[in-house]
Amino acid sequence: MFAERLLAVLSGERPVHWMLGFTIGEAYEQLVRLAPRTPLRSTGPRPVLRRCTARQPGHREAIEACATIATGDRVRAMAFRLERGRDLRWRCAAIELDGLP
Repeated sequence: MFAERLLAVLSGERPVHWMLGFTIGEAYEQLVRLAPRTPLRSTGPRPVLRRCTARQPGHREAIEACATIATGDRVRAMAFRLERGRDLRWRCAAIELDGLP
């Protein structure tokens, strides 16, 4: 699942280049800026994806998803947009985390 892959990078478990081929445009640049800060790293147990929901707004070429992540005693929010390319592969086009610009 894409949300788990994204969580692994933003928690510091995997390097950002692990997302090459799974992101397009600005989304990869967002990861390059966010990943070194490991915004989803937990001081306690490993961060866990609690829930992920997705919807396709009006057309079948994009999916908007949001996820909740348990990071120790906190619950965090993550949102992302997947877009289908001409090769019919889904790639991340945008990422947002709670409390981060």
